[in-house]
Amino acid sequence: MKSFDIGGVEIGGARPVFVLGPCVIESEKFLLSIADDLKRICEPLGAQWIFKASYDKANRTSVRACRGPGLEIGCRLLRKIGDQLAVPVTTDVHSPEDARAASEFVDLLQIPAFLCRQTDLIRAAAETGRAVNVKKGQFLAPWDVRNIADKLETFGCSSYVFTERGVSFGYNNLVADMRALYWIREMDYPVIFDATHSVQRPSSAGDRSGGDGALAPVLARAAAAAGCDGIFIETHYNPAQALSDGPNQIPLKDLSDLLGKLQQIHEISR
Repeated sequence: MKSFDIGGVEIGGARPVFVLGPCVIESEKFLLSIADDLKRICEPLGAQWIFKASYDKANRTSVRACRGPGLEIGCRLLRKIGDQLAVPVTTDVHSPEDARAASEFVDLLQIPAFLCRQTDLIRAAAETGRAVNVKKGQFLAPWDVRNIADKLETFGCSSYVFTERGVSFGYNNLVADMRALYWIREMDYPVIFDATHSVQRPSSAGDRSGGDGALAPVLARAAAAAGCDGIFIETHYNPAQALSDGPNQIPLKDLSDLLGKLQQIHEISR
């Protein structure tokens, strides 16, 4: 199994990694506060974690939806959090130019699911020298990630991980197939399971996406039992008031108990 280190966090090793944070950067005060609280949750558990937040939600249902503060402000804030809390930080990028600019600030570049086959974006991310997390598109079979891996390695990136986030199942619905985690790991690639986006119902609320947030912990536990290398969880103080993807986020107050259970399940299953 391939493994690599990001700022002291090992992906693909014996311990699970948690990618945690809100969907979008709502404000500096909000982001600093939730990052600090996440550290207070993770430290007593001895949990490996990476802080995640988006500076720009480029793929929104409505033109009037919140997108975030933009690349420069957002990435500088992420770097500030990384330095203050001594935690790796990640964000999603949407163009080759974004990948090159964001790489100056974040430790892990995330390729969004809808862009996972964009060769120019993958090339730009790979050539930055940063580790890359590719979210598997909802339209791809698990074994299709082999072609993405080939692109990354061709362009010089050997530190990469795939994130499974469900597959399209009819209209406005996704289904999480736990077999995908097994198949991706069988190809020798580390794989993270996105518990919160897997319960999303894309565009189901008309001008925004809905979701079944109550099911996210259920799928997270199933993924840990299936033997994945980590869990991606978006979280918020009050998901009902979140500016993006609120219906599928997990309340911060529930996170400590969930992470503890996921660590226990991971230890048993591996």
